[in-house]
Amino acid sequence: MPFSYYQRLTPRQRRTYDESDAISEIALHRPEPHRERVSALERALASGSAPLTALAAQSLLDGLTVAFGVPALRVAVAERRPSWQTGELHGLYQADEKGRFHISLWMRTAQKAQVVKFRTFLRTLLHELCHHLDYQRFRLADSFHTEGFYRRESSLLRQLHPGAAENAGARGRRWLRDPSANV
Repeated sequence: MPFSYYQRLTPRQRRTYDESDAISEIALHRPEPHRERVSALERALASGSAPLTALAAQSLLDGLTVAFGVPALRVAVAERRPSWQTGELHGLYQADEKGRFHISLWMRTAQKAQVVKFRTFLRTLLHELCHHLDYQRFRLADSFHTEGFYRRESSLLRQLHPGAAENAGARGRRWLRDPSANV
């Protein structure tokens, strides 16, 4: 079932939305080699060091972009999340004027400046990677937050960090929300 913002989309955007929604998972041929990079990222985040976390996140992204056969993706990890009236920004995917692709992530909460939980950080990184895959692997005209998008994100989490995915329980379903504020 499409999210409520679907009604505001043009016919072309609806076709893209429907294409995205139909793709429910991203199969990673061999996830095992990437799991050590996930563990290294968890240790780096726990250290509270943005530079170490950025290095570990970049290593994981480098491995995943090669595995998926998509262009490189650079990551920057900043300390404290920006906030505004509607919440906090967790991550941001962008392309620059030279066609290079970037992810910005924040490792501390805006209000208390606490290091975010690892599962949240990893899920945010995978969320932004999914935007990249929508454009570069699936050749979608746009990267909408569809149920299929969130299922793809969850499929990557299950493959790369099975323990985190198993422990998610009902909390994992909160990612399948109506993101109409994002469109």
